[in-house]
Amino acid sequence: MKNPSFFKNKKILIIGGTGTIGSSLVKSLLYYDVDVIRILSRDEYKQYNMMQNIDKENIRFLLGDVRDYKRISRAMEDIDIVFHVAALKHVPSCEYNPFEAVKTNVMGTQNVIEAAIDNGVERVILTSTDKTISPTNTYGATKLLAERLISSANYFKGKHKTIFSAVRFGNVMGSRGSVIPLFKNQIIKNRKVTVTDPNMSRFMMTLSQATNLTLEACKRAKGGEIFVLKMPVIRLGDLVDVVIEEVCKKHSIDEKEVLIKKIGLRPGEKMYEELMTYEESKHAIEFENMFAIPPMNNSKQVIYGEGKKAQNKTYSSDDEKIIIKDDIKRLIAKEELV
Repeated sequence: MKNPSFFKNKKILIIGGTGTIGSSLVKSLLYYDVDVIRILSRDEYKQYNMMQNIDKENIRFLLGDVRDYKRISRAMEDIDIVFHVAALKHVPSCEYNPFEAVKTNVMGTQNVIEAAIDNGVERVILTSTDKTISPTNTYGATKLLAERLISSANYFKGKHKTIFSAVRFGNVMGSRGSVIPLFKNQIIKNRKVTVTDPNMSRFMMTLSQATNLTLEACKRAKGGEIFVLKMPVIRLGDLVDVVIEEVCKKHSIDEKEVLIKKIGLRPGEKMYEELMTYEESKHAIEFENMFAIPPMNNSKQVIYGEGKKAQNKTYSSDDEKIIIKDDIKRLIAKEELV
């Protein structure tokens, strides 16, 4: 990442820091000579495991829930940068427990905003999802509200200095709850893979890409933007074929033994995802590896240096070029996902 000195001597809080993205952020930030990293999450078992794997004097583990304003505010004392990566993310779980998703993803985000303002935090970066675009499920709807809260916080904060921005992800390959670990487990244990629809398309990114985007967005943020990585599009059926081939090769399993069972879309799922709406693209700035969507309620054009005007269109996985199986293999091999 360019300009690693940006994080030098900073005090950082990662809310949801024991999750996949949070853990990766911790490992990356340790290379940048930060002063301290506070990891706040509600899962003491994940914290215990993380303590065994990362033995650094400048890491602090805090138990707490993003729903608890007082706990969040106390955790932010003397903090410079906050990465808010805590969320309820599982689409079916959010559908069956919608208000729980509201309490964590919406009310929890508002707690983070208010605590950051009250404590004079320099920057807050929210991690979001492509499911916020034309949401058909509770998860996407709550994260859309979280994005809007973050964007509007730059205006209702008054004279306070805090910069609020968001990062919009696609699916992170290999993250907890994602399809690759699920497929791998199904192949090894049951010789069967359950697929919603092979023709489904998704924007997918590696964990290292997601981590680097988040750190880069933190450095670039001016207030209210949503940063979006340019991500490859993968067809689900192609991903299934590659995972079956690679897992069978590694574990000496005959590919002919593995059954692919189509189960149909789950509640709230779509055949494709979108990264940006047409309206967002009209204001977006394009960089080499990402877009920056300025806040819609900002009447002034934000200047981003080397950025250029984005093409006006809806960025949909249904319209973008799908990568071939060999490219999927390279991504999986690079991240050691099977």
